[in-house]
Amino acid sequence: MEAKTIYLDNNATTRVAPEVFEAMKPFFCERYGNPSSIHRFGGSVAADIENARVAVAELIGANYRNKDGFATEIIFTSCGTESDNTALKCAVCAKSDRKKIITSAVEHPGINHYLDELSRHGYEIVKIGVDGQGRIKMDEFCAALDDNTAVVSMMYANNETGTIFPVAELCRLAHEAGAYFHTDAVQAAGKIAIDVDRDQFDFLSISGHKLHAPKGVGVLFARRGIPFTPLILGGHQEKMRRGGTENVASIIGLGEACKMAKAALPQEVKYLAGLRDAFETKLQSTIPSIRINGDPEHRLPNTASVSFEDIEGESILMLLDQFGICASSGSACTTGSLEPSHVMRAMNIPYNAAHGTIRFSLSKYNTAEELDFTAEKLVPIIARLREMSPYWKQK
Repeated sequence: MEAKTIYLDNNATTRVAPEVFEAMKPFFCERYGNPSSIHRFGGSVAADIENARVAVAELIGANYRNKDGFATEIIFTSCGTESDNTALKCAVCAKSDRKKIITSAVEHPGINHYLDELSRHGYEIVKIGVDGQGRIKMDEFCAALDDNTAVVSMMYANNETGTIFPVAELCRLAHEAGAYFHTDAVQAAGKIAIDVDRDQFDFLSISGHKLHAPKGVGVLFARRGIPFTPLILGGHQEKMRRGGTENVASIIGLGEACKMAKAALPQEVKYLAGLRDAFETKLQSTIPSIRINGDPEHRLPNTASVSFEDIEGESILMLLDQFGICASSGSACTTGSLEPSHVMRAMNIPYNAAHGTIRFSLSKYNTAEELDFTAEKLVPIIARLREMSPYWKQK
C-alpha cells in the first residue's frame, strides 16, 4: 500500500488552499471574459481583479489608493522571478547614472542570474557576505554603500535557512545613500507581518504558490512616483507596466490567499513555530552530531534547516521518500546538484555538515503527528547511513 504523503517542502511550493480553489473556479468556465473588454461581461472581471489587488496590498501594508480606490502600487506578474527582474530593471533605468548594485551572497537565482546579465553590461555587483547563522554582515554592507549605488536588493527571508534579514534598516541606509531598495519577499509573504509603508520599501516581490495560491502568478509592489520601465511590453494591461492578458483565475486565487493569510497570520505564526521547535528539539535529543542552521531569534516560523554530519542529503531524502515524507536538500532550484548550496557555502558550514543538510518547511496543513512520525523515521535512517559512511567511522 502506498505510503501517505507527508509534505514538508512548503518553501518549494504549497498546496492550493481549498478556499482559494473555490474562489478561482467561476473564472474558468463561467466568468471567462477578458477584463480589457468594453462589454459588461468582461468589465465585471476587471472589477474582481481590482478587488484582488486591494487584498494583496492589505497583506503587505500598501495603503495608497487612487481616486477610484485602486491599489495601483500592486502589479500582477507571472511569478516572483519576473517580479525580481522587473524591479531590478526599473531601478537601474531610473538611476542610470549609477553603476553599482548591492545584494547578498545568499539570494535566489531570480536575482543572481539577472545580476549576472547586468554585470555583462558594465554594472558592478557587490555581494555582501553572511555569518554562520545566515545573518547579513552589516559592516560589509555599510562599507560597500556609496553614491554610485543604484539599488540594494536583499531578500526578506532566506529560502533555505529561514533567516530574516533586517530589511527595514537596510532600506533606510540605502535611501540615505540615494539608492532604491528592493526586497524579494517570496518566502516571507503570508508567514510573517510585512509593512511596506512603514519600512518605505521601493520594490517588493511575491510569488503566489508560496502562500497557498496557484503557480504562475506573482506580484511586484512598486512605490508610486518611481519611474517605471516594463520588463514585458505589449498591451495596456497593469496600467502599461506589464503587457499580456491577465491570468485572471490565478489573480483571483492570489487575492483570496492574501485575505486568508492576513486573517490567520498571528495564529499560524504561533502554530508553525511550535511545530518547528518541537521537531528540532526531538531531533537534537535523538540523533547525535546534527546542527540547526539559521538565526535562532530571527527566522521564519515554518523553516527548519538541519545538517546531519558525515552523510549525503540526497540519501536521506531517498529513504524519507520511502515513507512518503517530502523534504528538500536545499532550494528546489538547486536540487540535483551534488555540491552544497550557495547558501551553505556562504555561511561557511563545514563541508561534512553542509553536504547532509535537509530543509523541512511546514505549512498550516501539517500536524504534530506528521512531524513526530518524521523524527521517528529519521533516527534509523541516519544510523543506517552513518554505518556506511567512511567519514563517520573515522570519528
